[in-house]
Amino acid sequence: MVKSGGKSGKSKGGKAGTGGSREMHVRVKTARGRTISSARWLERQLNDPYVQAAKRDGFRSRAAYKLQEIDDKYHFLKPGARVVDLGAAPGGWCQIAVPRVKAQEGRGQVIGIDLQEMESIAGTTLLQLDFMEEGADEKLKELLGGEADVVLSDMAASSTGHRKTDHMKIMALCEAAAWFARDVLAEGGVFCAKVLQGGTERELLEDLKRDFTVVRHVKPKASRADSAEVYVLATGFRGRRGEEANGGEETD
Repeated sequence: MVKSGGKSGKSKGGKAGTGGSREMHVRVKTARGRTISSARWLERQLNDPYVQAAKRDGFRSRAAYKLQEIDDKYHFLKPGARVVDLGAAPGGWCQIAVPRVKAQEGRGQVIGIDLQEMESIAGTTLLQLDFMEEGADEKLKELLGGEADVVLSDMAASSTGHRKTDHMKIMALCEAAAWFARDVLAEGGVFCAKVLQGGTERELLEDLKRDFTVVRHVKPKASRADSAEVYVLATGFRGRRGEEANGGEETD
């Protein structure tokens, strides 16, 4: 666990665009040890305006713009909010959340967890641990010391190249994140998580609709157009039901 105190990057959480000077297109040739697919991926990265903007704005990843765009529209990262970021590495979402909830000013709280090591981010508590590991949720609750207002999840499993398998893996992560959100969110809280469109997310959406007042799909511009990636945004948590709320009796 790392309690950060260093610099969090150039950006202060304001709106950042991808406009500006015209960028030169870079072409990547295949080379010894580099496959055609890897060359295409590298070329796409080098020419991605959001990758270029992230370097310019001091963000650790292009994913920062996804959360920035979603929050610019729906305004759930409010000053004083307590935020948990699941699958936080390399820290782009934390960089957006910290200034918006005023964590460095001691008003809000941002906790990030990932199995990968992350460099410190001012105003953020970082935990290097696999969220799917037994006991990880309890460690997060201990760090929170109470309820959360926002649970974010940009978790993704390593790609197998098999679309159906990859879809099932990422949906399993999203479902685990949703269970955690139900367990820690304060009434009125927000859950935002990455999913892949493919049919099996319907059951998850129906479950979320029972626990949140509004559930919607969001496709930020920073998500690549050719990607099946979308985000589910559930707002207005109704509160915990079941044993805790009803003395052991389940609600309908």
